[in-house]
This record gives sequence, structure tokens and C-alpha cells, in this order.
Amino acid sequence: MSKNDDLKLPREPKFPTHNAPRVWFLTCANSPVGISLSRHLLAHGDYVTAGVLPVEFEKHEDRSADFKEFLNEVGTHQDKETWRARLRVVALDVRIMAQCQSAVAEAVQSFGRVDILFCCHSEVVVGTVEELSQSKRTLTLVHEQFETNFFGPVNIIKAALPSFRSKKNGHIILLTAITGHLGTPGLSMYCASQWAIEGYCDSLAYEIAPFNIKLSIVQPNMEINVLTHKITSAPPMSAYAEETNPAPLSRNILSGLLDRLEGSSEPTIGDQLHSNEVKSLYPPLSKAMKERLVAETVHAVAAIGGHDNPPARHIVGFEGVTTVKEKLKTVSEELEDFIECSISVDIEKSEEAPRPLSQGSQTHFILPG
Repeated sequence: MSKNDDLKLPREPKFPTHNAPRVWFLTCANSPVGISLSRHLLAHGDYVTAGVLPVEFEKHEDRSADFKEFLNEVGTHQDKETWRARLRVVALDVRIMAQCQSAVAEAVQSFGRVDILFCCHSEVVVGTVEELSQSKRTLTLVHEQFETNFFGPVNIIKAALPSFRSKKNGHIILLTAITGHLGTPGLSMYCASQWAIEGYCDSLAYEIAPFNIKLSIVQPNMEINVLTHKITSAPPMSAYAEETNPAPLSRNILSGLLDRLEGSSEPTIGDQLHSNEVKSLYPPLSKAMKERLVAETVHAVAAIGGHDNPPARHIVGFEGVTTVKEKLKTVSEELEDFIECSISVDIEKSEEAPRPLSQGSQTHFILPG
């Protein structure tokens, strides 16, 4: 019997309870959320396949240092043999379908199955709609935003679905933010990518329900994703400068926040968001600050993962709940304000409704009269 055979879990006809080991696949295990969740899951007795973006691990020390420290913790833990046996690190760029398929196959080969797919990789592009339309380079940022935040999750979900369908259970958890409900000035393309992947998953949930595959969208506050992943800024336009434009643009808010996080007498990180060149950076959060920032989200994901009846959407934290409720209240009030206009276009019941007439692959409507 091979070493991998020793690690394989028995195939179960029903989804394991929280008292039984769960097998997780994390798409961005080197992020603060990924590291904290992996530690929690290993301590709980679960199995983890940890996806890591090679370029971040190899070329960005400020991004990879915490994950390398976590790997060292796994190697020196008092239960290091069991922790090592239940952790599998795989190279994963979710933008590349072949890597997604290879990583899922490696997870199944190592642990016998995948129970929960946690899509938690994202990036943030800062800039107004016009600022992101200034040049070929800024237009490329829009493309890259959707490659990472939309097509990335689509790729890894498609790679995992055959395995989930074959065993007739599985749980997909997508980490977005309350920006899936709210438009945010200066983060138009980031919000668009969030709305796009949530719409995709809303439709997908109906398609995969007959296979006993669940899908949950977890929405923490915006800063959970923004401050724990790469931020890329497009050059600003004078028309949207703080002095002339009263809109609370994310560029100015994030710039001030990054300066406070840097904590020096003459901060410079926030200034990078106002550069006349495209700039990318990782927010300078301390290890303790990262753990506090993601604690609620990690708790929510760990509690939901593998649940028999998980929520379709879960908003994390009181502030997020309050913000979304206010947005839904506004939408409801606006609907009521214009409800007469909305229903005025309806055909009266006494009138004959158009009836469809199919001709080949096309459908035509025959109007009364």
C-alpha cells in the first residue's frame, strides 16, 4: 500500500458532519484568510489542499512570509505528523484551467475526495470608469480584474464539479464581499466582477442542486478582501481629484487608510495610489492585525462548510448586515414609489394576451386584433 493510500479517506455516501473529518480545497491558502482557516481546520482534524499562486510565493516576500511561517508551524507542531499528513500544498493559478484541473486531481489522489471548495482568491483594481479607460494598459487592468475575480472561480468550480457529481455531494463556498450588494465609487470594476461571479453562482446553484451540491456566498465587509490581497491602482484623472469631485472615492479612502497602517512619520504607501503610473502593492498589515481582521470570516466559513443546509448567502458581521439591510430597504422603497409605473404596462386581464407561434428555432408572437 502506498503512502497516498494510507492518507485516503473512506468514500462516504452522505456528507460528513462537523464531527467527522472534512476535506477542504482552498484556492488561496497563502492569504490571511487562507492561513488562518487552514490552521483552524487542521486543529479541528480536517484535511486541507492548499492552493498557492506560485508568483506570490516565489517573488513577493511580503506576501509569502506568513505562509512560510505557517508551514514551519505545521512542521514543528506537537501533532506535526498528523498535521503534515492532512495538508497538501499545490501550485495554483486559478486563471489557468489546466492548473485547476491538475490541482483538483492531486487533491482527490491525496485524500480520496474533496468535500468543500473554498474560492477565496481576489484582487482589487482602484480607479473610476474613466480612469480605467485612459490607455491600453488601464484597459488591460479591467481584463485582469475579471480574469482573477470572475473567470478564476469559474475555472476552479468547473474543475471540481465532475468529482462532486460523481459522489453526489459537495459544497462550494465563494468569498466575495458586501460589494456584491453595493456599488462603490472608485471600485467600479471590482464591484462589477463581484456582481458577475455572484450572478453566475446564483444560476449555478439551481443547476447543481439535483446532484446534492450546495453553494454558499459569504459576504464580509469590503476591507476583508481589499486589505488582504493585491491592490492595483490606475493613474488618477484631475477631474476626479478630491478638491473638485465630492464623491467619496475609494482611492482617497484607501490611501489614507494605508498611510495609517504604515504607521511612519512620513508614510509613503498611500501615495502610490496617486501615482501617474500603474502601481500594485500589498497592504502593510501586521500578523496580529491580519488575524483580527479575518477572524469573523474564518469562523463563519468553518461553521458553514459541509453544513447539511447551508445558507445561499451569509453576511459576516453586524456592520455588513446593517449596510445590506439599508440597501435592500432603499431598493424596496424605490420599488414602491414607482410601482404604479411598473404595473401600468401590464396587459389587462380582459385583453387577449399575445400567443407564441414557434417556427423552427425561432418564436414569434401573434398580437391580438
